[in-house]
Amino acid sequence: MSKWKIQPVVEGLQQARHEWRERQHRIKEFGGRELPSKESLKSILDDLCGILFPMRLGPSDLRQETEDYYIAYTLDRVLNELFSQVKLALNYEAKSRVKQVPVSSNDHLLYEQQIALAHTIVQDFANTLPDIRRLLDADVCAAYEGDPAAHSVDEVLLCYPGIFAIIYHRVAHQLYHSVPLLSRIISELAHSATGIDIHPGAQIGKGFFIDHGTGVVIGETSIIGEYVRIYQAVTLGAKRFELNDDGALKKDYARHPIVEDHVVIYAGATILGRITIGRGSIIGGNVWLTHSVAAGSQILQSPSESLHNSKV
Repeated sequence: MSKWKIQPVVEGLQQARHEWRERQHRIKEFGGRELPSKESLKSILDDLCGILFPMRLGPSDLRQETEDYYIAYTLDRVLNELFSQVKLALNYEAKSRVKQVPVSSNDHLLYEQQIALAHTIVQDFANTLPDIRRLLDADVCAAYEGDPAAHSVDEVLLCYPGIFAIIYHRVAHQLYHSVPLLSRIISELAHSATGIDIHPGAQIGKGFFIDHGTGVVIGETSIIGEYVRIYQAVTLGAKRFELNDDGALKKDYARHPIVEDHVVIYAGATILGRITIGRGSIIGGNVWLTHSVAAGSQILQSPSESLHNSKV
């Protein structure tokens, strides 16, 4: 018997859960987990890293002559695990669209449709893995070529937090439109590990390099072109949050910057709103920018220098 008086605590927590579920219009159900698992998704991403880069991020005893066997075996297991998580996400999102799930003769049909949709989502995702690998190869090369401290592409892949974050982002972005909850969990796993916060909805072209990375924030509707380089503490954010007629925050509208090809954004720069940073521009450290700039601009922290060098 416990020496602690825990029964009142257990009952209090039960009441708190009950109040929450009533406010959220959750029906009372018994059974297993309803939400996707962060732990399962972390395991899936670890295995996907090995599948994408088997000789560098795969198991230590792997040999090149057995790469394909390892990938086939691991991929089959990973897709089955991902299938389970996608089913949970689809079921949760379906319930979130209604206040209460009625019992009806169509429940079995809806379940079968969700199973078929989950299978399609997972197969479509698997089919994109070669393209994701090619995108990541360009990202790794951009990091190696853009950092004089990098001595090899292998060092970049093994050591750079920006590469870790972009691997997770490439996976999360592929799942974003079909299972957004899963993609948000994946992006937060990378955020927790690296301090780099990339919303899975952000569109990012090939050859993307985040140097150092801590404190980087890239918003949901950001569009980033090819061969863009950014440094630590850069924010691509919204300038303001629009409201609906009922006063609630408006969702799903373009509110983050567009960064065109071959732009460099230095440490601490804050770029806000649906503005465009023109191709080949340089944004200096600690700049606060809320207006578009033309291609080839140089925006520096000093107002006089910015005015002199900018082609706005």
